Amino acid sequence: MKRPIYIFSDGSLRRKNNTLYFESEGVQKFIPVENTSEIYIFGEVELNKRFLEFLTQSEIILHFFNRYGYYVGSFYPREYLNSGYMILKQAEHYLDPNKRLYLAKAFVEGAYKNMRQILKYYQSRGIDDLKIYIEQIENLFSKINYTNDINSLMAIEGNIRQTYYSAFDLIIDKDEFKFEKRSKRPPKNALNTLISFGNSMMYTIVLSEIYRTHLDPRIGYLHATNFRRFTLNLDVAEIFKPIIVDRLIFSIISKNMLKPEHFEQDLEGIVITDFAKKLFIDELEQRLSTTISVKNIGNYVSYRQLIRIELYKIEKHLMGEKEYQPYVTQW
Repeated sequence: MKRPIYIFSDGSLRRKNNTLYFESEGVQKFIPVENTSEIYIFGEVELNKRFLEFLTQSEIILHFFNRYGYYVGSFYPREYLNSGYMILKQAEHYLDPNKRLYLAKAFVEGAYKNMRQILKYYQSRGIDDLKIYIEQIENLFSKINYTNDINSLMAIEGNIRQTYYSAFDLIIDKDEFKFEKRSKRPPKNALNTLISFGNSMMYTIVLSEIYRTHLDPRIGYLHATNFRRFTLNLDVAEIFKPIIVDRLIFSIISKNMLKPEHFEQDLEGIVITDFAKKLFIDELEQRLSTTISVKNIGNYVSYRQLIRIELYKIEKHLMGEKEYQPYVTQW
């Protein structure tokens, strides 16, 4: 089974003896190409055109992150499942305002319902004060029925997410991981740093899954298709951020796996250390491989498979086979 590779060290990547080879100070390592799905680079790594050609031939995506843990960009090889028919269908549903609005609303609905499920889960565990936040996001979501344009929809989604994030302090209940307010690029405290890092990872994970479908990641519906390289991954990630990234953050902090010393003050904000990145990614990979029972599928699937299934559902909607309904956790 193929799996992602994460590189935190500085060094060089190149092709050697028909496989991948990483060399760093005092470290030489072969990476079996047949077992690699994608590569995430956090360190300062040199590579060349011959290496990129080999990645294209091997259908491996390369993701780059800066020192803050922010996603910088990807080397997205030529699509091997590229479908002109699907691109036309995606464009048709983007250019028709009603069809675009249907999909955009579906992504917001999926994100909202999963955020609500998270809050209700912790309310059921004794945090009664979450009730007011649940009511607030329910009231905000009720406005979606009267929304007929994407900008208004984006504003509702933003307000729901801001209210949802404000409830984090009740769930986490630790002075060293206060939310305060959403800050990014760079974040101003440790919790915002974790949220930004987790979201960046989620965007690239969804992008990697899109690569293995007929969908074109450049055509999104909630996030406008413009000069930005990819948008569909941003749309789909909204559904999964609450149940994968946010639940993981709560778990890591409640178990004291990360502490204030795992974050550093930079000139402009807070930076996550390499130790914290590695720990977060180890836990994230475990969560993505966790299997759950999913209604209407009749079998156990991993969270990573669940993302791929969501993309297949979008394909079926675009082809007119079955109306798309977003995944909502069944907790």
